[in-house]
Formats: sequence, structure tokens, C-alpha cells
Amino acid sequence: MSYEYSQELMNDYEKLLEIDKGYDVIIYAGEDEVEIHAHSLILCIRSQYFYAAFSNKWANKKDGKFVLNKPNISPQILNIILRFIYCGKIDLTKLQGQEILNLLIAVDELNVQTLIQSIQDYLINYQYDFLQQNSIEIVLTAYQYENFTDLWNYCLYKICEKPDVLFNSDKFINLKVPLLESLLERDYFFSDEVVIWDNLIKWSFSQHPSIQKDIKKLNKEEIMIMERTLHRFIPLIRFYNITSEDFFFKVYPFKALVSEDMIDNLLAFHMNSNKKLDIDTRPLRYPKYNSIIINSIHFTILSSWIEKKNEPPYNECNIPYNFNLLYRASRDGNTAAAFHTKCDNKGATIVVVKVQNSEQILGGYNPLQWDSSNKWKQTKDSFLFSFKNRNDLNSGKVGHVNADYDYALYCCQNYGPAFGSGHDLFQDNDGNWKSYNSCSYPKIDMPKSFKIGGLNYDVFNVEDYEVFQVI
Repeated sequence: MSYEYSQELMNDYEKLLEIDKGYDVIIYAGEDEVEIHAHSLILCIRSQYFYAAFSNKWANKKDGKFVLNKPNISPQILNIILRFIYCGKIDLTKLQGQEILNLLIAVDELNVQTLIQSIQDYLINYQYDFLQQNSIEIVLTAYQYENFTDLWNYCLYKICEKPDVLFNSDKFINLKVPLLESLLERDYFFSDEVVIWDNLIKWSFSQHPSIQKDIKKLNKEEIMIMERTLHRFIPLIRFYNITSEDFFFKVYPFKALVSEDMIDNLLAFHMNSNKKLDIDTRPLRYPKYNSIIINSIHFTILSSWIEKKNEPPYNECNIPYNFNLLYRASRDGNTAAAFHTKCDNKGATIVVVKVQNSEQILGGYNPLQWDSSNKWKQTKDSFLFSFKNRNDLNSGKVGHVNADYDYALYCCQNYGPAFGSGHDLFQDNDGNWKSYNSCSYPKIDMPKSFKIGGLNYDVFNVEDYEVFQVI
């Protein structure tokens, strides 16, 4: 018979860190050079950085002890990392957003690979406000570290959602070429093309402060300098999506910086917009999601659930579906008749419901179509979802239909959207949203309000709801 006492072993190693005996490593942490003690054998086993640091080629020893100076890592951060190295324990909930980011940078420097991904995941899932408020600074920081890919992509995604924040920042003109290129090549970028062009021109001139900004006064050498600065970005600008007026007033004045062929094609297009020309005809950079309830991140998550993926692609800026608003209760009338008029026979749809006096949202996916046939519909691809707090992406839950597939959806002319054989979620003919027992779908944090009579269902007040055609 074998026994395992891993928890006891971890506790003993934690005590070894705390009792401060038998150490052979002294680390001076932070600007104040706080002295911290450790054991080289444990550090070498758990970190390639320390393994290299204590090698013969690098080691600095004094009185038989290894000595390291880490002025860029605070004592608090270093102690957190050492505790993890010794006993595998770490508690990120006690740290603020900037402290967690500092911890991630220190973990990368000390090459504690296990923690790099975990800390990125925690920042993305639990530090929404911090990432939202500091997305530009974090992108500029994460760009310097090849292991911070997920964090970099997530914050880049946030910048793509609100690029004006970047354009109006004094940090914009200091963006490195590869980073700016990465932004401009994305399809998902919530800005008009002419605004992107204006800011690209601003960035280009800022790279050469000695060159005056009046394009008409530039000499040939200055024009060549500006051409070289812009040449990597010109193919990324979707000139086709700039209006004729903006083209003539915002783009054409800089024709000296763009190839003659492109200018000729664009002139021909704006003079005859029906003519097919050999120019970039890519679509608008961003789908204009017309929702007052959710944002693009939610649409990304909904897309992943439609495709039955476990994790939403936070690090991707391309959403694989268009979501076309068909119906909004506050706009079109909160009745079953209005719902069916707007949504029947429109193909697959997503229903999004905002619960009154809360941040909870919920809804469902119909992969078929709504109609007024008063019949049940069979599918194995529908689902219900809920976010307990729409601002906390980690609160999202999805439940794909897992029973009574023949009754996954109910198309009733007197009801609004209706999901499940037990009416797991539906809008009744009185306009109220209700949830009977979960029969076709798993439980996903439906709001609890009050019971009506002796019947076993919940009624909850809804602030508004929207239905989107999924294309």
C-alpha cells in the first residue's frame, strides 16, 4: 500500500522558507535593498533563471553564500514568488492590478514558467477595470515580452474597441512601427477609415520633428523621407471605404506620398463609384453592433459558444459572424406580435435580455428560425446563457440543449422567444419573462424573483431585450 503526503510536504517547505535557517542565498530586493534569504538547491530546481544565476560563470559569492541584487523587484513581489517556488502557493486576490502586472514581469524575468500563463489568465478574467483603464500602457509593456501574448492581444482588443483613446493619447506618436502595423492591419478596429488616415499622417510627421507639416512646402528629399515612413502602412489603409468628400480634402492633398497608380484608381473610383477597379475592396474594419445591452466582447463569447468552443477567443480580433439587430423591445414594442413581425423567418438568431435593476443579462441561441406555427422545433445546437454581471466576463455561463431535443424551441404566435420543453426561458403572452423548471437545458443562474400561485416558475422584470440575426 502506498501513501501520499504532498500537502504535508508543501507545508514543510513553506516552514523552511519562514524559519530562515540553512540558507545559502541572499537576495537584495527593491531600491531599499531589503535582504531576503533562500536556498539555492530549491531555487535551481524550480527556476532556470536561478539555475543559471548560481552556475560557475555567473555566481557571485560572499562568505560562502550566493548574493543577488534585484533592485527592480520589490520585496513583496519577490516573497510572493519565493513562496510559490517553495510550496506552490499563491493568492492573487490580495493584489491590485498594477501589483499583479509587476508580479508578471518579475515572474518572466525569474523564468517561473508555470506562473506566466496563470497570471495572464487572472488579469484577463478578474481585472477588467484595470485592463480597461490601462490598456495602452499594458500593450506598450507587454509588447516588450514575448511570453505575454494573451495579455497583449486582449489589451490590443480593448484598444481596437476604443481607438480614440489611443489616438488622443500622447503615447500614440511614440508607437513602434510593428505595433502600429499590427493595429492597422486588423479588420476589427472601431474607427472610421479617414480618422485612421488622419492619425497615421500625424504619427508619420511626428517621427521627423524637423520636417514641417505643410505637405505643399516639402522638398523632394523630405517627400522621400515621408514616403519611406509611410510605405509599410499605405497597403493597410482601406481607401475604398473613405467617402469622396473626405478623400478629396483629407487624402488627395497627400498624393505625393502615395503611388500614382493608387491615386489614379481612387480618383477614377470616386468619379464613377459603380466602376470595378483594381483597388483594395475589403469591407469596413468593424461590424457595427447596434446593441444597448452588450458590447463586442460579448459577441465574441457568443460566437465561441455558437461554435461550441470551451474558451472565447479573447486574443482574436476577428469575430466569425455578423450580428444584425432585428428587434429591440423598447424600440419596436414589447409584444409577441412585434417580435414575430421583426424576427420570423430570418434564420439563426441570438436573444439578449437585460434584467431590470441589475447588471445581469441572459438569453438564448436559436440556430433555426422563429415563426408563428405554434409548433416545437428540434435541434441539438441551441443554448441558453447568462452573465450574472455583464461587466464580469468570468460570470458567463452557457448551457447547450442536453435533453428533449425535439422540444428545444417553441414557436408560438402568442409568445415571444421560448426555449425548452419545460419553458426553460420564455416571454409569455402577458409580456413578462418567465422560467419554468430546467428541462431541456442545464441551470445557468436564471434570476429569481417570485412565484405565482402554486406554479413552479419564476417571473422576473426585464429592462429591455434584443434579437440579432446571426450571419
